[in-house]
Amino acid sequence: MENLFIAATPDSPEVSFDFHQHTLSLKGESYPENAAVFYGDALVRLRKYLAGRDQAQVTVNVALTYFNSSSTKILFSMFDALNEAAERGNRVVLNWFHDEDDDTILEFGQELHADFPAIEFIDQVTTSS
Repeated sequence: MENLFIAATPDSPEVSFDFHQHTLSLKGESYPENAAVFYGDALVRLRKYLAGRDQAQVTVNVALTYFNSSSTKILFSMFDALNEAAERGNRVVLNWFHDEDDDTILEFGQELHADFPAIEFIDQVTTSS
């Protein structure tokens, strides 16, 4: 499967899905005007990639500093697909990056951990600069 890279903009994150290395990354802020359109291809390709995985390890790096409610819905769809892949025997490791002072992002990560228990959740604290 061909890798996917979308450069960050002021209102959308960098999306880097390296399917050959089994590494998926989201980085930046996510409040595009239409989250469903922005993430549409990424979600379709993620599901297709995961459907072909069996006993693989997939690493997901999420370093979002802000996301709006429509992005949250898409993120839940992504994590649902990842959780299903983990339930089928794949090892899915989620590195959840957040600033040490950002309780909102931390709490959302904790929610994800509770809602998607098959995903191996690793809290990654970054320091304020």
